[in-house]
Amino acid sequence: MPTVVAKENESFDYLLKRFKKKCEKAAILSEIKKRQAYEKPSERKKREANVARRKMIKLQRRMQRYMR
Repeated sequence: MPTVVAKENESFDYLLKRFKKKCEKAAILSEIKKRQAYEKPSERKKREANVARRKMIKLQRRMQRYMR
């Protein structure tokens, strides 16, 4: 669990903002959302395939930019 130490004269809003950013970097919220409901193995495979496909398309776009 990410922890944030309050600095001198630091507002609560800024402290909360730093905490949220640390949680986002640690991928805590996405992990909680992912584990809220059971995901069938076939659905998991589809999701992972989609992620891999998007990653490859993104890489191809980057490579095309450098090839020009």
